[in-house]
Amino acid sequence: MTRRNKRLVGLLAALALIGGGLGYLGLRSQSPSAGAAGANLISAQIPQATASAQPSQPSASQPLASSARATAEAKKLAERVARAKKKLTAQAKKARTTTPKQKPATPSAQPAGPDAFGSVGSVKKGAATWNQDGMTASLKDSGVSWFYNWAPDPQDVKAPAGVDFVPMIWGADAVNASTLATAKKHGNTLLGFNEPDLAEQSNLSVERALELWPQLEGTGLRLGSPAVAWGADQDGQWLEKFMQGAEDKNYRVDFITLHWYGSDFNPKNATQHLKTYVEATHAKYGKPIWLTEYSLMNFGGGPKFASPADQAEFVRLSTKMLEELDYVERYSWFAFPTSKNGQDETGLYRPGGALTEPGKAYRAAG
Repeated sequence: MTRRNKRLVGLLAALALIGGGLGYLGLRSQSPSAGAAGANLISAQIPQATASAQPSQPSASQPLASSARATAEAKKLAERVARAKKKLTAQAKKARTTTPKQKPATPSAQPAGPDAFGSVGSVKKGAATWNQDGMTASLKDSGVSWFYNWAPDPQDVKAPAGVDFVPMIWGADAVNASTLATAKKHGNTLLGFNEPDLAEQSNLSVERALELWPQLEGTGLRLGSPAVAWGADQDGQWLEKFMQGAEDKNYRVDFITLHWYGSDFNPKNATQHLKTYVEATHAKYGKPIWLTEYSLMNFGGGPKFASPADQAEFVRLSTKMLEELDYVERYSWFAFPTSKNGQDETGLYRPGGALTEPGKAYRAAG
């Protein structure tokens, strides 16, 4: 490991200790019209911070969380991540291929009787997805009740009966009359800005986000907070500043949207770390929680992805935990489809509808 990489790993440890987690360092589209990120689930060679070192008490990120130096180091790391994501975005755009037209897929074998899959299951369980071959059949097979794709419209994803689409206003460029009308046409709930605290995601200052927020409110849709990349539970960070500003201006935020990624691949540990983050964030704001991106990924050295067996066990444990927390209204694993690079990575359904091992666990969840 180079000296520079050792220092980066040190920064990772500091960031992990102050709680929260950087959002997914694979790629989602920066253009609201590009749909699901072109779904470039690229194995980015970037450090990944997690909530794995969070203490069990929601406020126990002190004393490091109160340290200005630690916060500055965390911000520096986030900036490095953003620069790396910019490079990968350029690579992804160069390599992007046209999404194939959806073709009928042969559903996975389903058990007979009242417990058969293929119908809507838990109202909480959703899909963070982009289009791929057989998507309609996969959504039906999974038992999800809702899906989103980082865009204001379904982007050619044809949902089966009973599966709702949830639109998103990804960033500032999407705050216009046409895009807002599109979002209103396609759903009754609206997700706010995507990781505004990262320069290579929606990249919004708190002030700019607050300036734009009344236009999102004006849709009349139920409205989720911006989904920050990290530190939703922390004092003085992006989300707290936004929520305080919204309260001061009497703006409406109906629920908190969260992202979380863990690099501790022990399923029991990871489930507890996720629970700690969710609980701390709920305690801080007192609002319902939507966990719209979460999974196990490690960008700090060693394997980037947990084994299929560990992913599946984490799916089982985490979904059970999320189902039991009454203030968690929705959750969606990242990602519903497998990677466009041909690898499963953290995906649940392969093109054509074949299930991965964590996919089988997610299908059974709820």
